[in-house]
Amino acid sequence: MNDDLPISLDVAVVMRKERITGPMRRWQEWRWVLDDVVANEAAFGTAPRLLYQDDAQERWLHPGYTVRLFKDDAEGYVLNVTTPAPCWFVLWRMHEPDGGGEPVARPEIVTLSYHDAGRWLDAQETVEQVPAPPIVVDWLNAFIAAHYVPEPKRRKRPVSFQSLQDRFGNPASVTTLKKFRGEGAP
Repeated sequence: MNDDLPISLDVAVVMRKERITGPMRRWQEWRWVLDDVVANEAAFGTAPRLLYQDDAQERWLHPGYTVRLFKDDAEGYVLNVTTPAPCWFVLWRMHEPDGGGEPVARPEIVTLSYHDAGRWLDAQETVEQVPAPPIVVDWLNAFIAAHYVPEPKRRKRPVSFQSLQDRFGNPASVTTLKKFRGEGAP
């Protein structure tokens, strides 16, 4: 890999709190959704802050996340960049504020790996995605070009040539002869 190509990227996450309209409003007045992932800047500081607020929504900036690329997860990155819309994946959770009040959404982890996102979803975490900009996709492609080694395809043995086993792993056989005949059977 090119030595001047970084393998991590500092980002900030923008979460949006939006008012729910329609029949769903009976149960919940607001919901949180992922709005964007942007390059982190020193001017953002380190604490979450309110960017915008009106009657219909709030936007909160959460700075200070690092996206790291790992050589052993190159296949997860390949799965992301080969889709029609490569994206960021963000795992976020609701947290009770220290001083009391309404729970707020807080991002926990940001990644570009399909494998990471899949594991989080399997664990029933809240994971959302937003499109990754072309410059990030190019950066990810450069990493893939330097580190991705496809696994060799292994020939799968046809099922007809594999030995049969019962549910306990013991050898089994199949026959077309009737094993049990009731009384009066021909």
